[in-house]
Amino acid sequence: MASSASVMFTHAVRRSALQAVRSSSRSAVSSSFGSLRLMTTYYTPAHEYCKVDGKVATIGITDFAQAALGDIVFVDLPEPGDDFDAKDSFGSVESVKAASDVYAPVSGKVLEVNEALTDEPGMVNSNAEDDAWFIKLEMGDEGELESLMNAEQYKEHCEKEAH
Repeated sequence: MASSASVMFTHAVRRSALQAVRSSSRSAVSSSFGSLRLMTTYYTPAHEYCKVDGKVATIGITDFAQAALGDIVFVDLPEPGDDFDAKDSFGSVESVKAASDVYAPVSGKVLEVNEALTDEPGMVNSNAEDDAWFIKLEMGDEGELESLMNAEQYKEHCEKEAH
């Protein structure tokens, strides 16, 4: 018989997976010079997201990841100008439960880091896939996006992990 803590954790993971999919299935729209462009979001099995707008990828951890980590207390980010290959660790996130490396979904050069996370790492818990992005990367090879998951595939991945 499953303990009540185990049952509660399973329910929390399922709820997090559903929230992650709901927030990720909405297309983000940005305005540029009066025209509309759709941003496409991709995901890694390690729960990083990659929102692509042209050649710029905005990268962070998913809502599913932040829920599994618990209260985020520290985020370590690279410097603008740093280069990373796909699957390289570019930083880390620490919570009251654990520390975890964060990996680049695609290769490229860091254009910008989210300095707000230095002072307020808890933003990741409240807004992981929007205001709490980690880095903006100029992609080196857009073909690498083909190896990432779309929203529907990521939803299935999270559901499998929750069971």
